[in-house]
Amino acid sequence: MQWALLALGIVFVIFAWVIIQGTRAALAYRRQVAAGDTAVIEEIVRDAISVWRSQKRPREVPTEVWRGIQTLELLALGPDYVRVSAQAEGEYKLVDGRWVEAANPLQQGMAITARAADMLLYELPNCRLAKVQVDVYTTFREADGSVSRQCILSTIASREQARQVDWDGWSAEEIVDAFGGRYRLGDQGRPLPIDPDEVSVAATRVPRPTQETPS
Repeated sequence: MQWALLALGIVFVIFAWVIIQGTRAALAYRRQVAAGDTAVIEEIVRDAISVWRSQKRPREVPTEVWRGIQTLELLALGPDYVRVSAQAEGEYKLVDGRWVEAANPLQQGMAITARAADMLLYELPNCRLAKVQVDVYTTFREADGSVSRQCILSTIASREQARQVDWDGWSAEEIVDAFGGRYRLGDQGRPLPIDPDEVSVAATRVPRPTQETPS
């Protein structure tokens, strides 16, 4: 009986030590983030993106949206912000033997943007960013057959604006419009390329993805 109590006591001490060390580490991270330590912020964001890429899709998130979340790349960061890119393509469904576009790249990009902004603002451990920028890219095929990847949607979401957003009740388009997301539409309602740097959160040092890809 005494040996059992001693063993339980040792296990309790070990667990208590692990919890205390974890709490101290979390507090240290929070202090460094609050002080604007960009190296720590970069580590937190990269780790989170890595986890999201391998994480099983949450049941409430559509497959196409989660696929876009798993394409997130860190483009830039600062003491109180991060900038990321994501990839969006159209969604097609087979109807009466024909493939029909159910959602174009811009619609998918809005859904990805809304989800990414929510996750970056509220799900980064020990890190509360003031703002995030999400640039959504899609594939364009040129007349000569070459393929390019260009931005069709750029959105800067601040924490202050996010407090006014009904994340559960609003559509992705309503959320993006509330943040002032920038995009252009062609004559047939198709998304057109935009310059994501026209308005930015002061991008720094991390290079943007290559625009041209082989055909």
